[in-house]
Amino acid sequence: MFIKPLNDRLIVKRKPKEEKTKGGIIIPSTSVEKSDECEVISVGEGYITKTGKVVPLEPKVGDLVLISHNSGTDITIDNVEYLVITERELLAIIT
Repeated sequence: MFIKPLNDRLIVKRKPKEEKTKGGIIIPSTSVEKSDECEVISVGEGYITKTGKVVPLEPKVGDLVLISHNSGTDITIDNVEYLVITERELLAIIT
């Protein structure tokens, strides 16, 4: 299934968070927090200005982005978890 976000929204998928520390200690899955790094899956057309002009979004499909921990709305499609966020909720694009 393909989902296209509207306007200034993006569909992102959280990257898996490490379940082991750098020292090799395994963290129980119940203690692992959600990752703040996400991959952009789908991008809306962009902002619509008062004059009706569409301003495209900066992130592109495939970009890695950094989001705030409580950003967006969780959705599940075909048993895969995604997040719907606005471009304003992005903190950075990871290069």
